[in-house]
Amino acid sequence: MNEQIRIPDPVRSFVAIGDSFTEGLADDRGDGVFRGWADLVAQRLARREPGLRYANLAVRGKLIGQIRADQLAPAAAMRADLVSLAGGLNDIMRPGCDLDAVCEHITRCAETLAASAGLLVLFHPIDVRARMPSAARLWPKVARLIEVVDQLAAQHGAVVVDLAAERVFDDARLWAPDRIHLTAEGHRRVAEAVLEALGFEPESDWRAPLPAAPARGPLAHRAAKSWSDARWLVGFLAPWIRRRLTGRSSGDGIEPKRPELTPVG
Repeated sequence: MNEQIRIPDPVRSFVAIGDSFTEGLADDRGDGVFRGWADLVAQRLARREPGLRYANLAVRGKLIGQIRADQLAPAAAMRADLVSLAGGLNDIMRPGCDLDAVCEHITRCAETLAASAGLLVLFHPIDVRARMPSAARLWPKVARLIEVVDQLAAQHGAVVVDLAAERVFDDARLWAPDRIHLTAEGHRRVAEAVLEALGFEPESDWRAPLPAAPARGPLAHRAAKSWSDARWLVGFLAPWIRRRLTGRSSGDGIEPKRPELTPVG
């Protein structure tokens, strides 16, 4: 671990900001509120420090400029022991992305959070190219984000959770039907990765492959894939394109699920 990094001990407060990745889509608890890796990290931290307070300002669909405008100042004002920042991929997925502007927003967010919090946590995004080959065209932009994250981590003594290097996320079973949000098991593994980066003993091997899936015959495999592709096109890709054409976002009208520092419970 980088010698500059000093893990707060104890961690009495944790704030997470970002987009759907941090909000917790699609780890559905069944009550309309998503859980996700940040909630799981907060629960684990609270086992060590029962008085831990936690806020999650992340909202699905947000661009990094919106995260900076809406979430940065409230998060910095909380002056938490631990703060996490993940964002920028929604920008990269959009045509005409201004990558320089994205990197500038991330830089300013990191500077502000590092100055106001005990420790900043950043991420290398998951590499989805093996699972979604069409994403290869976006990878040079993702690689640029990773470079910026590494530079910021060196400048501010931040912890970097490297998800890009781990091949376990190539398994489609860790992803929801929309193919861009993690399942409950996917979020659990990210939570373990974050805790490991913070120096906690792992409760499980988050890098371990999932058990082998039951074998399918060629016809059954093709039929299942055709049905999955059709469901994805109609249920997810078409609505995403429609939102882009109409200037709307999946996060419109959505409020943060934990806007204030409150006890985990």
